[in-house]
Amino acid sequence: MNPTNWKIDPAHSELQFKVKHLMISTVTGNFNEFQAEVKTPGEDFSKASILAGINLASIDTGSTQRDEHLKSPDFFDVAQFPSMNFTAKAIKTLPQPGEYQITGDLTIRDTTKEFTFNCTFAGIAKDPYGNTKAGFSLEGTLNRKEFGLTWNVALETGVLVGDQVRILGEIQLIKA
Repeated sequence: MNPTNWKIDPAHSELQFKVKHLMISTVTGNFNEFQAEVKTPGEDFSKASILAGINLASIDTGSTQRDEHLKSPDFFDVAQFPSMNFTAKAIKTLPQPGEYQITGDLTIRDTTKEFTFNCTFAGIAKDPYGNTKAGFSLEGTLNRKEFGLTWNVALETGVLVGDQVRILGEIQLIKA
């Protein structure tokens, strides 16, 4: 069977991160430009191959000053490392229907570590134009220091930026 090719539908997908600020509130940011190459046997996503990339220059936290700091060498250093990449190595089907764990190699800056997303498959549908779409929710948590993102400021109450970063995605794929 020839593989089925899927790509991100950017108008109906979003990728966010959440991290503690001052250890009392949470800042949410978006990555506005990302892509994925997904290949499946037919429409079976449990056997998918997945290559994904995020354009780190597209980071948007609602604060230009904060975004520029995140792009600087203190954090992502987008001049030297313009993308964050993920390559799936294994997809585990969980007992709950439509639930998966996707494990692969996540590369941030020049560091690659194994990372696992929890994934919920929402189903497949045709849009009004006859395109076949598939929907997913993704969630995972990483320790930013493991990827060399160590910048911080010590405060009386802790630190300025939390170490744990939640990654959240609402992804709609379109059959190519």
